[in-house]
Amino acid sequence: MGTSAMAAETAPTYGPELQGFDYPYTLKHFTFESQGNSLQMGYMDVAANGKANGHTVVLLHGKNFCAATWESSIKALTDAGYRVVAPDQIGFCTSSKPEHYQYSFQQLADNTHELLNDLGVKEATILGHSTGGMLATRYALLYPSEVERLALVNPIGLEDWKALGVPYRTVDQWFDRETKLDAQSIRKYEQHTYYAGSWKPEYDRWVTMLAGLNQGPGHNVVAWNSALIYDMIFTQPVVYEFKDLKMPTLLLIGDADTTAIGSDIAPADVKARIGHYNVLGKQVAQMIPHSTLVEFPGLGHAPQMEQPAQFHQALLSWLGSTN
Repeated sequence: MGTSAMAAETAPTYGPELQGFDYPYTLKHFTFESQGNSLQMGYMDVAANGKANGHTVVLLHGKNFCAATWESSIKALTDAGYRVVAPDQIGFCTSSKPEHYQYSFQQLADNTHELLNDLGVKEATILGHSTGGMLATRYALLYPSEVERLALVNPIGLEDWKALGVPYRTVDQWFDRETKLDAQSIRKYEQHTYYAGSWKPEYDRWVTMLAGLNQGPGHNVVAWNSALIYDMIFTQPVVYEFKDLKMPTLLLIGDADTTAIGSDIAPADVKARIGHYNVLGKQVAQMIPHSTLVEFPGLGHAPQMEQPAQFHQALLSWLGSTN
């Protein structure tokens, strides 16, 4: 038996709500009704470590990430006196995977708003990474009076791929692609796109998390929800509304990132034009009225995981200056 076959046999798999994967802080569940379904959102609600400063930070994960991947950020923020709430969105990770759901960033924002209401959080700083950056933007546009500050970490949706000529994939085509995901393909994609070709052993845990969910007993419903979510990401741009954000906004950009949805099937001339975060960060900072741009030269899609000390210093410094 080849090494890769043995690895596939011994690789862990997780339940459809990531059962079997350990979260860094106590995992709780919020049950609510949406679109005729009884759904539950997994989340962590972590109190300030030591003297609380009275502020709450809500962390919104990316498409190939989960609330668990915020582990070092939760520690840095709670050590600095913040309460941190980190939910898993419906369709992701430890949350429900409905068989039928009309995904929109507005719906996910409303779900998150219901959770925060239930937790008694009236005002918060919203921090979104990757797809969570699109969601954080939509949340801030829907609930501007409840968003103290907005922070976006290598958000996707800084450009409209569809308008720039990336071909449309149907939900069925996305589903077919998602059913073929394995640890090897996830690692290859992340290494190339997220980490500018580099790799650290600690990233393997997150590859295992994603691959184990995709290849577990719920693989079909997991892949179907993933396909619906990709359609939402591709067809619901936020780039045209950055100009309408009213709150202080921080852009934290690893400038070596090349993430662009659909770049794998884009014509060569289109592919060459998209996913340039060294340009996109500066462009979007010009669009957002009260923005601060912090660039991390040479870092990729997840600077909070690649260089946590440098990242958290920049984040906490900005939070302190705008408190």
